[in-house]
Amino acid sequence: MSHKLTLEYGDDILLSLGLSAQEFSEEAKLLLAAKLYELGRLTSGQAARLCGKGRVEFLMSLSKLGVPACNLKREDADADLDFGRRA
Repeated sequence: MSHKLTLEYGDDILLSLGLSAQEFSEEAKLLLAAKLYELGRLTSGQAARLCGKGRVEFLMSLSKLGVPACNLKREDADADLDFGRRA
């Protein structure tokens, strides 16, 4: 099932950002996906689908937004490293 989110904004927003309506829509989707990924609410694949990008393209775009591409919690990363050392 697919759902739609509607966001109302005026031309003043587009003018102040220097974006077309299409560019603003794409940026808004990317920003929402990136934030949900950063918070750990979505996987990278889910976030990529939300903003209409491939997973690798999504992960590569995160650095421009100041969002780390890896959202592992420290304890998860430590557990992975410990497992790797024992293997």
